[in-house]
Amino acid sequence: MMDVGAWRAHNDAWLATAVHWLRLRLEVFIAGGQGDGTELDALAERLREAETSEPPPALVLLSQAFGLSVFERHVLLLGVASALDTGMAHLFARAQDNPSQPHPTFALALALFDAPEWEALSVTRPLRYWRLIELSAHGAVPVTLAPLRADERIVHFAKGLNTIDERLLPVLVPASMPALPLPASQQDIADMIAQRHAATGRVLVQLAGPNRSSKASVAAAAATAEGCQLRGLLPEALSQPPAEAETFVRLFQRERRLLPLALLVDLHDTDPTPLQIATVTRLASSEADAIGGSVFVSVREASRALSADALLVDVTTPTAEEQHDRWAEVAVPGRGCDGAARLAAQFDFDTAEIDRIADLASAGHGAPPACTALWRASVAFARPRLNGLAQRIDARATWKDIVLPPDAIRLLQHLAEQVRYRHQVHERWGWRARSARGLGVTALFAGESGTGKTMAAEVLAADLQLDLYRIDLSSIVSKYIGETEKNLREVFDAAEHGGALLLFDEADALFGKRSEVKDSHDRYANIETSYLLQRLESFDGLAILATNLRSNVDAAFVRRLRFIVPFPFPGQAERRAMWARAFPAATPVRDIDVDRLARLTVTGAAIHGIALTAAFMAAARDQAVDMALIREAARLEMRKREQPTNEVEAL
Repeated sequence: MMDVGAWRAHNDAWLATAVHWLRLRLEVFIAGGQGDGTELDALAERLREAETSEPPPALVLLSQAFGLSVFERHVLLLGVASALDTGMAHLFARAQDNPSQPHPTFALALALFDAPEWEALSVTRPLRYWRLIELSAHGAVPVTLAPLRADERIVHFAKGLNTIDERLLPVLVPASMPALPLPASQQDIADMIAQRHAATGRVLVQLAGPNRSSKASVAAAAATAEGCQLRGLLPEALSQPPAEAETFVRLFQRERRLLPLALLVDLHDTDPTPLQIATVTRLASSEADAIGGSVFVSVREASRALSADALLVDVTTPTAEEQHDRWAEVAVPGRGCDGAARLAAQFDFDTAEIDRIADLASAGHGAPPACTALWRASVAFARPRLNGLAQRIDARATWKDIVLPPDAIRLLQHLAEQVRYRHQVHERWGWRARSARGLGVTALFAGESGTGKTMAAEVLAADLQLDLYRIDLSSIVSKYIGETEKNLREVFDAAEHGGALLLFDEADALFGKRSEVKDSHDRYANIETSYLLQRLESFDGLAILATNLRSNVDAAFVRRLRFIVPFPFPGQAERRAMWARAFPAATPVRDIDVDRLARLTVTGAAIHGIALTAAFMAAARDQAVDMALIREAARLEMRKREQPTNEVEAL
């Protein structure tokens, strides 16, 4: 087999001979068939001999790829020659006895070549179906007399330049290629896809899973194994008007016959529409002569509409051990072991994402980052996915700020320990091997409003160095059937990276008792509740459900929760401790009697509100906070809450 340089030289020589043969044939035709045919025959023989090379000349390869007849190949040569040798224009005009036709036409081809085929003009035949030629018919000009031109992409191919059609470049973007080989668990999937493609020719592959990067990595590895170049398709290309969509599909299918091209269609953030499904299916239509690789469709969840035609493959992030090994590789040598275990336990990233996080953590300096820097970068990397779905709370509270009964504090500390030591228990001690479900940490915080549930979540988030996200029920619960389930799926999927603590406030609205089915809305509400049960059980992160009324929460949810932490109304001892911590050290205070204040039967949230109001009053009056200001602030707080002020007056 020739090397590329030798093949290009051979191809140029063959093409020059073919153009010379065509020029000579035109001259003989113009002369009415008079002349010596010996040179024509000699040139034809030279062309036939050159065509047996391996690989053959480009125009021969193209003819084989699209199943052209001898006559159709000669027609295509007419178009290519007119683009390469503009000096032939006068011959075209003379051959058609018309000075205004200095270009080839189909009528000329029918008259010029042996064994002419009228059906070659049909839009169902390769020349026009694959848009190898263009017939520029205008007005009343018959199609046989329309100027015949070879498509620009085809002219370049004939000259040995095989690059993607420029009309496809705006929507076919280069796919990022991960460092190969992939982790073994993902490489096995890629190899299986490539082997299946080679054995069956099956082209359409549906990659389902919550991690976009993992699916892209598997697609890239499979394309490499198939010997193909992977390109990403922008989703808007699938929703074009019919005429534009037909052009795009036809050009892409043509490209798959010219280039070893694989395609990744990213529908990760959308539910595929019927139009998109139809377009993808056509893009992946199998043809025996296509040399392209697989067409991958990246989706969060398997699409039933694609399942009949596609190979369905579930793609996950690398295993916890594979992630641990990669964290250990990118962290500071000698200091990465324990930190890598904690990172692998808390976060769920693809190796390509771990590498990007390491780059962020090293701040472009190239030196391996410390695990603390990797942790901060991981939290920041996961953050954008949840920002549009939930409210991020700046968690500043610490263990010394929260006042709860000792039993509740111990439960919170146990919860933090289970998050912190998950890798050791699940991976090293073998608990993950027993079951893939229930590996996350879920808890119910139950107690009246203002008793510290949100503050406890803040304390945990700050202690574990995680972002705290409060789920906004107004944006999650929908009156439209199926929308609540979709919104919750987005929240849980976005949190799968593991950099966040999810706080479902007023959780009984979402996780309430399932109702007796009386109508279709009850049935769909129960479906949503069942979906929540399923997602909570499979969720690998940290989720806290906060409710004012534990009795309203479905018992099925309670059984699946790891912790139930009660937040009782604070007693006098707890209230005294809260008043003792109510004012920052920099706030000027005078003669504050915390024992008397503790008699005021209010929650921690109310104590915070009273203290803050009193501080503003003191600032406005340029004085220290004293009991009189606190009493005044307390009256305002009690009236706001529509509660009697008797206890305030007794202070």
